[in-house]
Amino acid sequence: MKGYFQFDRWKTSYKQESIAGLTTFLSMAYILFVNPLILADAGMDEGAVFTATALSAAIGTLIMGIIARYPIALAPGMGLNAFFAYTVVLGIGVEWQLALFGVLLSGIIFIFITLLGIREKIINAIPAQLKYAVAAGIGLFIAFVGLLNAGIVVPDESTAVTLGNMTSPTTLLACFGLIVTAVLMVLGLKGGIFYGLVITAIAGVVTGLIGLPDAVVGSVPSLAPTFGSAFTILGEVEWTSQLIVQMIIVVLTFLFVDFFDTAGTLFAVANQAGYVKDNKLPRAGRALLSDSTATSIGAVLGTSTTTAFIESSSGVAAGGRTGFTSVVTAGLFLLSMFFSPLLVVVTEQVTAPALIIVGVLMASSLRLIEWDKLEVAIPAFLTVIAMPLTYSIATGIALGFIFYPITMILKGKSKEVHPVMYVLFIVFILYFGFLGE
Repeated sequence: MKGYFQFDRWKTSYKQESIAGLTTFLSMAYILFVNPLILADAGMDEGAVFTATALSAAIGTLIMGIIARYPIALAPGMGLNAFFAYTVVLGIGVEWQLALFGVLLSGIIFIFITLLGIREKIINAIPAQLKYAVAAGIGLFIAFVGLLNAGIVVPDESTAVTLGNMTSPTTLLACFGLIVTAVLMVLGLKGGIFYGLVITAIAGVVTGLIGLPDAVVGSVPSLAPTFGSAFTILGEVEWTSQLIVQMIIVVLTFLFVDFFDTAGTLFAVANQAGYVKDNKLPRAGRALLSDSTATSIGAVLGTSTTTAFIESSSGVAAGGRTGFTSVVTAGLFLLSMFFSPLLVVVTEQVTAPALIIVGVLMASSLRLIEWDKLEVAIPAFLTVIAMPLTYSIATGIALGFIFYPITMILKGKSKEVHPVMYVLFIVFILYFGFLGE
């Protein structure tokens, strides 16, 4: 086991990897409850979606850990589940079963282009400067999410966002957790983020801000209401030309958002873990295949697109360096189906400090960007700033990738731009055109 995951090379241990896997799990455990709530708005059975969420996360993360050997976890993605429920089902009027078929089809297409090496070639064609910007932008994005979850930053009609109520008990709990986690990290304690989570959760329970679970073990909800619905719906649908066009748009959107969200997340977390060398992501094909396979499996089980989670960076920050971290996280997702009542102590305020600290760590890649070269600085800055301000990783990537060829051409460096970047330039222009319709 140690030899397969190369513990000696990465100077890690079972204890360190286990703590990292648990930290990643705790940082993303919210998806077990948020995803069912969102998809329930689309008419899906909440219990079945809970089980599908846990299973798809476990299977996808296990594949990532064993096949790709990366400390990266997968689960149904935030944003994509909202698009599934509120745009596809409630907005366009597509039945949720047919929407699941769209997710399945996007996953199958992903598998195909991954096996052909197309995804890996695109990722390796992206210049290092933009990759650093993507990593930093995701860091700011995840920190922004943490600040919102903590209640430190809140929406405001006049200024978009503003300072929250700092006397709110739950916000004070998050602030306490942030201080504790920061102290542990500054002191160089291995697993400081994980221990910060534990201390914050205990403080929440002791102060009565977080309730104790009613039970330790709960029954596993049945998958029957959603399992295989992506297939059974096909024989019941009347395929009009309008529906076909709508489904093409749906599938392409799932493809687009998942492709670049996953690409950005994979590079950001892998770079943080020290895997990226010479602007190349080793075993990128395996990592991408893990992601696309998980999406297909999740659709069959009954959930929206499964993708790599940026919260994996909290596990890396806690010391995770190998695929064994993902194996531990996958095991915990399986256990979560039986011990789901215990997860009530992992609230947004408990995980918020971890997300903020992770944002600090990921933003460190800003120092690698050549800010004195405007042809690089402008697209990099737009990539970084757009992610938190538009609340979209994909939008930040799109803006940066549109401006990069333009600034490079104006600087007389058009030959330094990979042909793939020109193709992406056109794709992103069309994407924004589609959004504007």
